[in-house]
Amino acid sequence: MARETEIQKKKRVQTLIKQLKENYPNAQCALIHDNPFELLIATILSAQCTDEKVNQVTPALFERYPTPSDMARADLGDLELGIRPT
Repeated sequence: MARETEIQKKKRVQTLIKQLKENYPNAQCALIHDNPFELLIATILSAQCTDEKVNQVTPALFERYPTPSDMARADLGDLELGIRPT
């Protein structure tokens, strides 16, 4: 089977996006976030609990670690304590 060309990929993606918009016209993300970094972390945390619980935990987490660099430099034990409720 031949590999998909870039043009074919783009067409397939456009078709999928169109179908998603048609089937879910009012889709909203329940996770509260201000930027892609926060959405990524919130999404990871939501795999283990509810979005409601993630939204309770992340404000303090992002206040303490507002950037990926801040989180990367975090003390692992402190970070674990911050996300333990999730």
